Amino acid sequence: MVGTKKPDAGRDKPKKKGGGFRETVLLLILGVGIALLLQQFVIGSFYIPSGSMENTLHIDDRVFVNKLSGKPERGDIVVFRGWDADGNEDTIKRVIGVGGDKVACCDSKRRITVNGTPLDESSYLYPGDYPSENSFKYTVPPGKLWLMGDHRSNSRDSRAHVDEPGGGFISEDAVIGKAVVRYWPLSRGLIFTKPETFDKVK
Repeated sequence: MVGTKKPDAGRDKPKKKGGGFRETVLLLILGVGIALLLQQFVIGSFYIPSGSMENTLHIDDRVFVNKLSGKPERGDIVVFRGWDADGNEDTIKRVIGVGGDKVACCDSKRRITVNGTPLDESSYLYPGDYPSENSFKYTVPPGKLWLMGDHRSNSRDSRAHVDEPGGGFISEDAVIGKAVVRYWPLSRGLIFTKPETFDKVK
């Protein structure tokens, strides 16, 4: 007996169109969201607007800043806010002294000292610059930082703000993050490390 042929139950049903497009859009939105979260809370990009950190950083260099780097330490390069009138302008300098440190300039060899220990700044100081053309002697208050540019003769840093409210010091809370990589231009890419001279400071 010949039966009636039934439709193939295993035959694929037509696929809905647009599923792949929706997945792509969702993945794109997710990727953008993650990138924005990382930029907001973890990693930020910062461009160099002046020559105050030469030759470590040139004008228009780009650096990545780690916003979760923890408490700033001597020798770190940090991005912070606080010296402009509105306190909203990002600035980048090197940490020379932290809370409790005695920073002074200069000893008999024209070196800056921290807690009496002279700093050998030859690895990052702008060629031909003295550590400071002006003498100073301060004790950094708790929770504050003494910051200086690497191009000392072309840097408005803590020395230039001592007569202003705050006495030239910047609060640790004003630090956005620690510069960890110079990524642009590619030919000058560099991972920043703390200069060894700061390891000698007690």
